[in-house]
Order: sequence, then C-alpha cells, then structure tokens
Amino acid sequence: MVTDDMVALVPQLHTFARSLTRDGVRADDLVQEALMRAIHNIERFRPGTNLKAWLFTIVRNEHYSQLRRRKFEAHGVDTDLLPEPSVPPDHDGKLELRDLNRALASLSPGQRTALILVSASGFSYEEAAAICGCAVGTIKSRVARARETLLQMLDGTLPIPEMENQDDATVATARTTRQRMSSCLKSPRVSSMRVTAPGLAAAAS
Repeated sequence: MVTDDMVALVPQLHTFARSLTRDGVRADDLVQEALMRAIHNIERFRPGTNLKAWLFTIVRNEHYSQLRRRKFEAHGVDTDLLPEPSVPPDHDGKLELRDLNRALASLSPGQRTALILVSASGFSYEEAAAICGCAVGTIKSRVARARETLLQMLDGTLPIPEMENQDDATVATARTTRQRMSSCLKSPRVSSMRVTAPGLAAAAS
C-alpha cells in the first residue's frame, strides 16, 4: 500500500526536513504536516511515478509555506527556557560528525538542499530540479559549489563556523549524511538515477 511506503520513507524525509529547518523538533513537525498533506491529497499521486520524490516535494513546499506564514506571526522566545546543550562529544568520531553538521549548516539553503537531495537522498539532478522547481543546471551548479565548499572545510582549507546547541538528533542527521555522501563528495560527478519524475512540482503544489 502507498501508506506503508510512506511510513518506510519517514527516516529519509526527516533527514531532508532537518536539512531545511536545522532543528529536530521543527523537522518532526514538518514531516508530520507533509505526510498529513500527502494523505489528504493521495488521489493526486499517480501510481507508477516516484513516491519518494513526490513526498520530498511536499516537504519542501510545506517548509516554505511555513516560512511565509511565520513572517506574519510574532515570535518571542525566552532563551532561558531553552534546554541545555547536550553533553560534549567524548571521541573523535562524534567531533567529526559535528564538524560535518556545522559545515553543512554553513552552506546556503539552496546549496544544502541540492546536496542533500542528490548526494544523500539519491535523487537524480532532474528529480532534484523538479523538487526544487528550478533548472537542472542550477541544481548541478549548487551541488558542485556545495561539495567543493564542504571538502575545503573538512580538510581545513576553510574555517568551519561555530554552532550552538547541537543535540543528538543533529549528530544523527550528520552521521546519515556523511555515510551517504562520503563517496559522492570525492567523485568528480554524482551518478544519477534512471527514474524520472515529470511534473512533480505541480503534482505536490
């Protein structure tokens, strides 16, 4: 069933949502809202097309819808009420993961999204372009620039900006991203999937 396939994709959807929001709680909420929207509009999904790409498109569209809504809302956050940061990492592996997460977070939203879609989530350039609603060449350019910047940060050529309050969920997201991107970052180009996803942006709008 389609709903079972949706549930199976939740971890990947959360990783993508985390790359957009840079916050674990907001990522959870974003995925939940996106799945509710997908179920409500399930008749718009065309059987035989790429369910994963359709859901990723909904997550991205919902994220930007939430950003637009927040522009009209007043926010007052008492930082004294925020949870304390997690226990500092106690071994090199966790430090490396935090470095990767900080490097990812320092990328522009467009570059970070393109890199996550192509290098970590396994989408082709064409699919990523459909999800983001931009040209294929734009996606290729963003991925190339993002990969080059990450490599320079991780090898020490460029400094990695400091970040605060990186929790365990943040580190988990970085771990998943590192595992899936390790080979892609070192290769001259990212291999593309053969599955195409025409009209994804329109189907999920």
